[in-house]
Amino acid sequence: MLVHRHNPPDRFVVGTVGEPGARTFFLQARSGRLVTSVSLEKEQVAILAERIGVLLDELVRTGDVPAGDALATSTDIDPLDQPLVEEFRVGTMTLSWDGDDKQVVIEAFPVGEDDVEPGDSEADDDTESGPGLDDAAEVSDGDEGGASEVLLVRLGPAAARAFADRADTVVSAGRPPCPFCGQPLDPAGHLCPRANGYKRVAR
Repeated sequence: MLVHRHNPPDRFVVGTVGEPGARTFFLQARSGRLVTSVSLEKEQVAILAERIGVLLDELVRTGDVPAGDALATSTDIDPLDQPLVEEFRVGTMTLSWDGDDKQVVIEAFPVGEDDVEPGDSEADDDTESGPGLDDAAEVSDGDEGGASEVLLVRLGPAAARAFADRADTVVSAGRPPCPFCGQPLDPAGHLCPRANGYKRVAR
């Protein structure tokens, strides 16, 4: 297995390439001179950010992590590092909590491969699921990832919160919803089904 390991990374962010409505989403981890970028769907980004938030909130509630340690200490607003080289497209992600090292563990596997078991890329068996999670929480886009390649990122609670905060911002920065039908509104407008086909224009 080729493991793109960042433990912990100097930087781990979500970013996009392209205009709203045609954006490609990337996870990008950087450790020193090693930069790993993988593409994924917008929905996967949103779900991952939500799951991280739920996990951290539960860890604070149970006392496994002090409340102050689960707050983002800084906001990364810089663009993705260049050159942007896609290693693979993400099919399955797993999210878990390593209670010994106090780290959030994120694994991203390629789409279209077989026989993935959450935690396969870990060198040991000390990663445990977070409170309220059954084994590893999975975020999937169709086919499950495989064992030939994986992006493995381990984050402290504050870094995980910062990642989730930026991910939420990036997801919400796309096309605004139509106030009438809720569908994405292109800059040139769209044919709104609730307006009998009248073309509403974004302002």
